Amino acid sequence: MTASSTRLFGEFASALAAQYRLENEIGAGGMATVFLAHDIKHGREVAIKILRPDIAESLGAERFLSEIRTTAKLQHPHILPLFDSGTAAGTLYYVMPYVAGESLRQRLTRVRQLSLDEALRIVREVADALAYAHSHGVIHRDIKPENLLLADGHALVADFGIARAISAAAGGDSRLTQTGSTLGTPAYMSPEQATGEEIDGRSDMYSLACVMYEMLAGEPPFAGATTEASLLLRFTRPPPHVSARVRNVPGGVDAAIYRAMTRDPAGRFEGVARFLEALASHATLDIAPNAPSIAVLPFANMSGADDEFFSDGITEEIINALAQLPGLRVAARTSCFAYKGKREDLRLVGERLGVSTVLEGSVRRAGGRLRITAQLIDVAQGYHIWSERYDSELTDVFSIQDAIASAIASKLKVTLAGETPKIAKPQTPEFEAYEQFLKGRDASRRRGAALLHAVQAFEEAIARDPRYAPALSGLAQSLTLLAFWGLTATSEIRSRAIEAASLALAADPSLPEAHIATALTAMLLEYDLEKAAKHWWPQREPNADDRITRALFQACYIQGDVGASVRDIDAVIRDDPQNAIAFASRAVALSWHRRSDGAIESARRAIELQNDSLFSHFAFSHTLAIVGDFAGLAPGAPRIMARFGRHVWLLMMLGIAAGNAGERAAAQAVYAELEARSRLEFVQQVVLAVCALSAGLRDDALRHLHASAADREALFAAVALYWPPLDPLRGTREYDEILQSIGWQSVNRAGLAGAPVA
Repeated sequence: MTASSTRLFGEFASALAAQYRLENEIGAGGMATVFLAHDIKHGREVAIKILRPDIAESLGAERFLSEIRTTAKLQHPHILPLFDSGTAAGTLYYVMPYVAGESLRQRLTRVRQLSLDEALRIVREVADALAYAHSHGVIHRDIKPENLLLADGHALVADFGIARAISAAAGGDSRLTQTGSTLGTPAYMSPEQATGEEIDGRSDMYSLACVMYEMLAGEPPFAGATTEASLLLRFTRPPPHVSARVRNVPGGVDAAIYRAMTRDPAGRFEGVARFLEALASHATLDIAPNAPSIAVLPFANMSGADDEFFSDGITEEIINALAQLPGLRVAARTSCFAYKGKREDLRLVGERLGVSTVLEGSVRRAGGRLRITAQLIDVAQGYHIWSERYDSELTDVFSIQDAIASAIASKLKVTLAGETPKIAKPQTPEFEAYEQFLKGRDASRRRGAALLHAVQAFEEAIARDPRYAPALSGLAQSLTLLAFWGLTATSEIRSRAIEAASLALAADPSLPEAHIATALTAMLLEYDLEKAAKHWWPQREPNADDRITRALFQACYIQGDVGASVRDIDAVIRDDPQNAIAFASRAVALSWHRRSDGAIESARRAIELQNDSLFSHFAFSHTLAIVGDFAGLAPGAPRIMARFGRHVWLLMMLGIAAGNAGERAAAQAVYAELEARSRLEFVQQVVLAVCALSAGLRDDALRHLHASAADREALFAAVALYWPPLDPLRGTREYDEILQSIGWQSVNRAGLAGAPVA
């Protein structure tokens, strides 16, 4: 013991001699010293925590002990109870049971990293304790490995409410907020707690997520050399992904930890119980051995070419219905649709998609009648497990989807965990609305001019059912993407898109697509990044398309975290290896970091998978443009434009490549063409700005950027903060003024966050 500890020990040993026999010091921190003692009256070992005298003096005994009495009422199997508290030898103390095991800190000092199973068990028990305390209005405020005790294979949360008591008793006393006396521990403290804001249970959730990160990764997520550095990291960097440091962490677990560490509390889960649900469900599904699995191949269209969208839509609805079944692994839609129209050996299909069964079938409709056939096949043995034919009215399509999904669940022995609701839940009673929704969804995936057809179809669906949330979400996204891709002015669609997203959310607050649509419109149309952050992470995991959208728009474009963006996209690719949009998006994200390694290969793979996609070819052009490979881009550009037209984005890539390669005349020619076209048709101001900058016309570039910001162009929101072609202006007074005009602040382009990505 130190001299001060020895003196404290002697004074307390004398003052408490009638009740406790102090034995030795077992721990010390910035605010208190802990002694092992023997409770004379009850004949048990206890731990007595004695506050530093100067801290006790600042707090005042009456208020501190009043708060202690409140927290002492907590009774939970994973909360270390408070036995006693009081004043002695001029300071304050409280008494807890002595736990003979070790703290999580001691455990991590010995082994550094824990297995996923063990980390989940500890977090499960701690989260259960936190949820109980939060329901009683008590926030811990100092969740860290030192306060988590491990005894008899279980976790106990110590010092529950002590930080609350200190905080409440301290009031505004500055002596308690100096370095070394902070209420909370910097490595685990939430941003809102660090800045002294009002906190709720989401602050404890943040700290628990940091602890789980450390259990898996072997170090805290925000570990700086000093207290100030640790706090600064959480305000200047997005949360790191644990998957960047640890292999084989399930994607859902990684995403749950990341979300719980989001800087804005609104972007986290609603409570620790939700955080725990996300961890448990993803971990269970990802590690379940020998789980039954299925791929739903595109049902053959037996009607006519104009009905292709309908048979595809039926297939996708069955995939979505089966994906709701716990314990059943369902191959992703895009990977399944890679086999559309092909007669492949089902054994090979099963091997490539990693499934044991395949569902195939056909759809025929004539007039108001519908016939659907379906066959479930064991791919290893090649025999039919089940088959059925359904003849009905068109309006019975929802019942047929439910019947097929239920039959498969029965044959594969998977259930809805004892529940018996319908698996395929119709979200509209109007068949015509559903049909138009399928048309809209099919068109929206093709991007480009097809978005105009998507908007029309979604609007017709909404006219038949004004509260049809999926159609409203689809309309909001399609309108926003029309403006983003420069097919219409943002001002032409802004109010319609924002209203559609709002109505979708009101109609079905649980629909992930409604939240993603709200996030997208908030970011691109309202320039409201705080509102967007609240909706990027809905309670239910969104589909693959929306996960990619979130990875690009939120992680890459707004946060500048290319590593996180690529990891999230890679998680989609692992589940859906035939997804061309995922590979194209991966290429864009990597080139955002000025990296051609990996980006070119990803773009080429996207073209292989979907050669008729403008986005795939744009991703390839974008990569060559950013790295200045004008010689590589120029010969192929005419072929791409012959196929897709002289799309302004393709021309912009040619101008950027020319400028980066020093081909000033070529860059000026591109700018001249686009400026001339802008007098006759709509061309995004930010496109003109970038091409002017590539041509060496800085004043023209600034003029166009001012116009883009004034019009709140959708594209400018995405490129304003981190896009490399704007780097020559970034950090200048003129560019900072443009950002300030939209309520944003400049960022350090050299400080791109995220771990290196392969």
